[in-house]
Amino acid sequence: MIRLLIDYVAYPSIFFNREQVLTIALYPPPEVGGFTATNDKIVTMPPPSSGGVHLVQILNMLEHFPIKSDGVNSANNIHHLAESMKLAYADRAEYLGDPDFVQVPIKGLTSKDYATELVKTIDDNHTRPSTTIKPGKPQAYESDQTTHFSVMDSAGNAVAVTYTLNLNFGSGIVATGTGILLNDEMDDFSVKPGVPNAFGLVGGSANAIEPKKRPLSSMTPTIVMKDNKPWLVTGSPGGARIITTVLQSIVNTIDHGMNPAEAIVTPRVHHQWLPDELRIENGISPDTIKLLEQKGHKVVTKAPMGRVQIIQADDTGFYGYSDPRNPDGKALGY
Repeated sequence: MIRLLIDYVAYPSIFFNREQVLTIALYPPPEVGGFTATNDKIVTMPPPSSGGVHLVQILNMLEHFPIKSDGVNSANNIHHLAESMKLAYADRAEYLGDPDFVQVPIKGLTSKDYATELVKTIDDNHTRPSTTIKPGKPQAYESDQTTHFSVMDSAGNAVAVTYTLNLNFGSGIVATGTGILLNDEMDDFSVKPGVPNAFGLVGGSANAIEPKKRPLSSMTPTIVMKDNKPWLVTGSPGGARIITTVLQSIVNTIDHGMNPAEAIVTPRVHHQWLPDELRIENGISPDTIKLLEQKGHKVVTKAPMGRVQIIQADDTGFYGYSDPRNPDGKALGY
């Protein structure tokens, strides 16, 4: 099967030859992780996905706010989520790309000291226009064609997998003899600095197109560890909204004490720096929306965001839940 795919992509092609395709190999990626305020360990995806880096970055920023006491989807809670998201996505545009081609400051972006500096720029009472937000300086120390599944077993094994073709049916090309659709991940590159892709994300030179370079994604398959044992497995499709969708699944379970079903059915919010708008799902209180607008947010109601597949482990067994935003998903035992 692998040989069929390589032969199909490499010949006849004006872009690749067989040698170039064969040089694209798997190797140990840089580690991306961190610890929550409750000392739960986060294990998540490294570049060329931006998901893991910015998930940890946003979680670090949220430690500085009373997320639990503010309450889920309160105006203050959403405001702090949105302002943190904007700062992270500004850094995403500047720093994230294929680590084989650019120096991605992973340790800097995911450090708690850097998060402390970033939150100093957040006003509790007013939103900050995205046009005034520039990438920080970390020190060196929905796509229908993305699929996620989470797996846990009684032996303590846990797997979080996100796989994507990017847009609907990817490139629309099936490799002969395989039945496998080829992706259209070229859209995940920055065609030109400042020009948005299909998901409205803008990027810079770090994610510019180059030979043999891997494009940036937002995939965020994540495992949360308690006492060094898998406790939560989570992930989602959703293009640019994957990072913030997975973020809220973790915040809702850890900070708000929700079970997986409660955590996933709760309406979501999203801000990706540009465009400068706070996207919300139906179900957010009109009073909350009014309070957010008083803080200066441009609030826009959008279609459902993300489709989380989540499992939580405890002493009695496993609690799995498939996001009802995706009628094709299901939680199953085996």
